[in-house]
Amino acid sequence: MAVKDDNKQVLDFNLQMEKQTDSFPMLQVLNNDGEIVDGDALKEAGLNEDQLVELMKQMVFSRVLHERSTKLAKQGRLGFYAPTIGEEASQIASNYAFEKGDWLFPGYRDIPQLVMKGWPIYKAFLWSRGHYEGNEFEDVNGWMPQIIIGAQYVEAAGAALGLKMRKQPNVAYAYTGDGGTSQGDFYEGMNFAGAYNAPAVFFSQNNEYAISTPRKLQTKAPHLAAKGWAAGLPSLVVDGMDPIAMYLASKKARQWAVDGNGPVFIETITNRLGAHSMSGDDPLRYRTQEEIDEWTKKEPLIRFRKYLEGLGLWSEEIENDWTEVVNEQIDDGVKQADGIDKQKISDFIEQTLEVPGQAAQEQINKFRGEGK
Repeated sequence: MAVKDDNKQVLDFNLQMEKQTDSFPMLQVLNNDGEIVDGDALKEAGLNEDQLVELMKQMVFSRVLHERSTKLAKQGRLGFYAPTIGEEASQIASNYAFEKGDWLFPGYRDIPQLVMKGWPIYKAFLWSRGHYEGNEFEDVNGWMPQIIIGAQYVEAAGAALGLKMRKQPNVAYAYTGDGGTSQGDFYEGMNFAGAYNAPAVFFSQNNEYAISTPRKLQTKAPHLAAKGWAAGLPSLVVDGMDPIAMYLASKKARQWAVDGNGPVFIETITNRLGAHSMSGDDPLRYRTQEEIDEWTKKEPLIRFRKYLEGLGLWSEEIENDWTEVVNEQIDDGVKQADGIDKQKISDFIEQTLEVPGQAAQEQINKFRGEGK
């Protein structure tokens, strides 16, 4: 090709836009009907029958936890709660690919992953209520759910660098929504991890709405994955309603990072089928019921249930029995959270600094003397 032809391509802006659109095919293994569409990818995922059943159980756990948390929020027994219905594959199947020694940095919608890593359910409820014990982690390689949009990317980048410096065979991984990709911390975290070749895996759960703002109004990028390329990261687009595809992509990304190749960015095409949060959001003010119904047909529990039933590994009876077990665990978590002493004003002041100053100590003594 002549130099002048190369120059024509450089200046062909329409061609650049076409390449952006075509550069990210979506990874899918299991379609909406629960049928395998890529047998080689299924084999590469390497999930045996026990693992398939365990993954389904964890996804059902997440759905039941969502249903119970929604009811508790409506009863005024939780503080902030962000629904997770529809994102079970994006969250749980990706999390399933990581190991206990890996560090999880979640957003506020990523409570299920933390619970799967061993965070007690009662602490999840305490966190929602704003109780300090909800931010205490013991024997769990995870951090408190981040409320600041995208800030968990920066935290994960720092932790990943620490893992590299300590020569630990683990990764840090973080989740944000599509709205998080509009924040500075999103790019800064990926850029930092990439510059230092740190072992991190970054997820953006593209559910099409940052609260009420459609993705198309947030960015002109046809794929959020292109933003990972901007930081020099290998980047994937994955069917976020497909648990097998999510597991495979996460497994491969983790191995790439552990092998010393640096971070990976994964955009998951998913959808929250309800409100952004239980704090007064009404999704029908900015989207239609028809759109929600169409996404519901793609939801992960339906397709994975069909697939496992076809293998003879799952049934309505198995799911009902497991749901009873999960509800009992959640009941215990509610009781334990309700049994924790409520915070007092003196507690808030005392916990602000490791060693309270003179003025703070005087306030602590004053409020304690008043029983507050």
